[in-house]
Amino acid sequence: MTPPEPRRKTPAVQKGRKSTQRERLLGGMIASANRDGYAGANVSKIIAAAGVSRPTFYDYFTDKDDCFLATLREINGEILNEVHEQIAAGPPEHALQLALATVMDFASAEPAKALFLTSQAMAGGPRALDARDEGIAAIEQLIEQVDVPGDAIIPDVSPRALIGGIYRLLASRLRRGEPRVSRSLEELTAWVESYGAPAGRQRWRTLEPTSTGSRSAAEAIRPLPAPGALPPGRPGIPKEEVAANHRARILFAAAQLAASKGYNATTIGDITRLAGVDGRAFYASFTDKQDAFMAVHEIGVQAVMSATASAFFTGSSWPDRMWQAGMALTGMLQTNPIVAHVGFVEAYAVGPGAVQRVEDSHITFTIFLQEGYQQKPRRTPPSRLALEAIITSIFEIVYLEVRRSEQPQLTGLVGHLASLALAPFLGVEAANRFIDQKNKGR
Repeated sequence: MTPPEPRRKTPAVQKGRKSTQRERLLGGMIASANRDGYAGANVSKIIAAAGVSRPTFYDYFTDKDDCFLATLREINGEILNEVHEQIAAGPPEHALQLALATVMDFASAEPAKALFLTSQAMAGGPRALDARDEGIAAIEQLIEQVDVPGDAIIPDVSPRALIGGIYRLLASRLRRGEPRVSRSLEELTAWVESYGAPAGRQRWRTLEPTSTGSRSAAEAIRPLPAPGALPPGRPGIPKEEVAANHRARILFAAAQLAASKGYNATTIGDITRLAGVDGRAFYASFTDKQDAFMAVHEIGVQAVMSATASAFFTGSSWPDRMWQAGMALTGMLQTNPIVAHVGFVEAYAVGPGAVQRVEDSHITFTIFLQEGYQQKPRRTPPSRLALEAIITSIFEIVYLEVRRSEQPQLTGLVGHLASLALAPFLGVEAANRFIDQKNKGR
């Protein structure tokens, strides 16, 4: 299929001084957050970028977060309106492709707004994440409301996971200032269509955990150990060992607080109280809160990559290696939910270093997919860009499940992850047969 080309409307001219001032404030928020990040954007910077007074700001918004959320909802509304128009005007069986094309076109036409939505929203705390996720869920609802015949071929993949994955893919490119991201649309459309299956026989469009992959995957991986407290008086314990213990307790406390309070709401005082150390111990190991959370994030990345890579090389074939890697990935994260929360929910809030580490890991995880090109692939195997989209969609599935529950059932999603990874290479039917065999223990 030739990629759909959404027809962007010229924005309606807003009339009235009050609406103009509000729009300028929303634009000021976008400019400030894109330049300085969520943490660096404050009311002073927003009004300076908007060219309005501080009292005017408070005529419209109670605080920075109120303005941040209003901006997110405004952008969500713009995209949703365009998706609705494109889906209504196009072939029903192409609803997901039309939504994808609309999102890509919006990112090309409105890169500042798209960067705010796809990247800065991930740093704004729980309410901002809710707004971001609700926007994607609304797009999914538009796609799912379309009436298609049971024999129509449509992508057997969760629209919510795929659109969220594309947001992540766009975030990295927009942060680098890449022009005309919609040029990637043809490659991504071909990838989406590689999941095509009859509408009446869809298996993977919902993200409810199933029994798939649940056979003791988590039980095979032990939780990362919590550091113990030192004995009273620390008799005969070298200073280096005391410092190492303090550091470990600080890191563990930071990870716990990331899951319970979130990065933005956590203070150094919170961390030291939970860790049972004083401020001097904290600053002996870390320069600030961001430094401590960066260390937590890096430990989590290394643990996840080590578990996944080790399991990958135990498989007897490439599909089996991918299955084993998926079992290890989900088992590790399910057994260590605070690691999952830091890595998949809080990373963007920690700062540019953590964001870059996340985006680097997208490329790193595509290494596991490279062998797919040797598997008698479909006539048109996925592009290298599509490999990254597979990984970002997998990350989105993990993120959604981690946000959904304090005890995420990630091992129940192995089938979804395997379908995303295998179908573009093997074809939908072959991928499903393999997944069924694994579920039956063959």
